[in-house]
Amino acid sequence: MVGPRRPQFMLFGSSIVQLSFGKEGWGAILADIYSRKADIFVRGYGGWNSRKAVQVLDEVFPKDDAVQPSLVIVYFGGNDSVRPRPDGPHVPLPEYVENMRKISIHLKSLSKKTHIIFLTPPPVNEAQILQVFGMDGRKNELCQKYADACEELCQEMGIKAINLCNAFKQHDNWMTTCFTDGMHLTPTGSKIVAKEMLKVLKEADWQPSLYWEDLPVEFA
Repeated sequence: MVGPRRPQFMLFGSSIVQLSFGKEGWGAILADIYSRKADIFVRGYGGWNSRKAVQVLDEVFPKDDAVQPSLVIVYFGGNDSVRPRPDGPHVPLPEYVENMRKISIHLKSLSKKTHIIFLTPPPVNEAQILQVFGMDGRKNELCQKYADACEELCQEMGIKAINLCNAFKQHDNWMTTCFTDGMHLTPTGSKIVAKEMLKVLKEADWQPSLYWEDLPVEFA
């Protein structure tokens, strides 16, 4: 570990996380804003669902690590909500909720200073997915159902949630501007995610605050 030691933010999820450090991705936006203030790490695994995530919790987030993250941002649900097909990533809604509960419980056990934000599945552009991939397994109705279930769980568990389905739909032309292929994010889509993230961080009553303006600049 290089020093001085800064707060560590961990991004954990599927392809929305894996691709977040691409050009103008939401992870890259956060890394830029938090430059000299916090270190942001990516653990993104394209194609994964919540079932896979639960299986690696102890490896990705060892409880006996001397240094635990100050913030963990979790995204799973987009692949879980895909309609069932042989060898597909679908996870039934009740199991998805329980998997996210297990993730929450594990992360809460890391440290009293570890804070958690869950990102729900965003909506999709069904027509664009069909055009690009030739299949129509992703449906906005299902995305919304999984998003709302995730948000409800977060309220129950006392952790922060960002309902990306609702956030995206507040923007005009979201369906034609937010996706590269109907489900992965353009810079416009990433800016929405980053904006919602910063809003939560600003409004959270965490001590110490993790909002970028409240953190000291290293070697200022």
